[in-house]
Amino acid sequence: MGVWKILQFPERPSRQADRKLTTAVRTITGYSPGNLELYRLASMHSSKARESNGFRESNERLEYLGDAILGAAVADYLFKKYPFKDEGFLTEIRSRIVNRESLNNLARKIGISAIVQFDHKNAQLQQVILGNTLEALVGAVYLDKGYLRCKKFVIDKLIQPYFDLDIVIQSNANFKSKLIEWGQRNGKTVRFETLNVRKTSQHREFSAQVFVDEQPFGTGFGYTKKKAEQDAAQKTCDLLEIA
Repeated sequence: MGVWKILQFPERPSRQADRKLTTAVRTITGYSPGNLELYRLASMHSSKARESNGFRESNERLEYLGDAILGAAVADYLFKKYPFKDEGFLTEIRSRIVNRESLNNLARKIGISAIVQFDHKNAQLQQVILGNTLEALVGAVYLDKGYLRCKKFVIDKLIQPYFDLDIVIQSNANFKSKLIEWGQRNGKTVRFETLNVRKTSQHREFSAQVFVDEQPFGTGFGYTKKKAEQDAAQKTCDLLEIA
């Protein structure tokens, strides 16, 4: 507990805010928070972070931790579920589950938007931060409840209810290739353009847009240019109803 006493906001949140966060965490994770400050920190995007005692309080460290714990929990689950599949198969399926776009979609479904705190003046942030906050929440559950209960949260509340693994296995995750092939078949020019690169203390966030015959279509976001383009390609495939 001692180290977490340092990580407190200058202004103490209201009891109503505490109750709201407690209810949201219980609804999302199935657990009542033991150390509420962990979850408050998990919800704090760097765009809203405040500096206290020389430390800028945001969820980026918890995001880093949660990313590792989430990957380990999913790897453990897949390893046991598919005992005769090789490491290439397991790695690919795990990647499809925990990639940025998948986590953003999952975070929307489970209600992460109810707890995330960010600078609402930047509309693009909402497209990329929900998955980050979900990872930070996993990190908070791990520190608050331990690995076994955190793994149970990941499997029981995130993976099993929201991922049909048969569909995940059969899906073609390379939307960029699918879109380019569609363009070639239909005589359309397809190009990708990087719109912006936003630097944070830990990583860079890319935004990219698809142009079909020089007309703008889907805009995507990700921690790499490739992931941003994949996100943009997926959204364009949805807009053009490319199966």
